[in-house]
Amino acid sequence: MHASLHFPKELLSAVDRRARTLKMSRNRFVVRTLEKELAGGPSWSPGFFEQLAPLTPEDAREVDTMLEEIREARTRKSASRL
Repeated sequence: MHASLHFPKELLSAVDRRARTLKMSRNRFVVRTLEKELAGGPSWSPGFFEQLAPLTPEDAREVDTMLEEIREARTRKSASRL
């Protein structure tokens, strides 16, 4: 089946660059990308991050304490800066 799609010029240029890098046609790249997106996989439930947003000052202190204890317990390498 054929379809006609219209892409912004900048997006189409980026698609072409990526397809060339992967040594495939534009069409194959777009089809593969859409297949990956539609195949899905784990995703966050709607509203998941919004439920995390209300952090009380006490919660924030607990998180800071937990991170400090983790940093102090490390023995092999320094902690990444978050």
